Amino acid sequence: MHITLETDYAIRIVDLLAKNKEQKHLDAKSISEKTGVSHRYALKILRKLVASDIVKSYKGVYGGYELQKKPRDVSLYDVVEVMEGIYKFSRCLDENYDCSCNGGLPCAYQSVFGEISETVQNTLKKHHFGEI
Repeated sequence: MHITLETDYAIRIVDLLAKNKEQKHLDAKSISEKTGVSHRYALKILRKLVASDIVKSYKGVYGGYELQKKPRDVSLYDVVEVMEGIYKFSRCLDENYDCSCNGGLPCAYQSVFGEISETVQNTLKKHHFGEI
């Protein structure tokens, strides 16, 4: 299992913004160049990060992007959740999933998969951009 490339790029972008000490905010072209993410793809990711209030955007000639919160207040989980949704180890944990392996009843693995999901979520929540 891997995070998607889009999520990997989002983590790179948030990391860059968290470590940016040079300027108050960075333009999309600079973000693209410094992270190795194409300009078009960076803009797509930045729109999602802005919509989720992780990143703040500034319009105009001197516009750009910066973190909306302090780096210590943005966790890896925050970024992963925005890009991929709530992490679940198995689709059987989804509310609307109709499991056929046990006549529609929760199977023995569902609780184990739930525990794995919770462990991963808690680990991602413990790691913040201010400390990495």
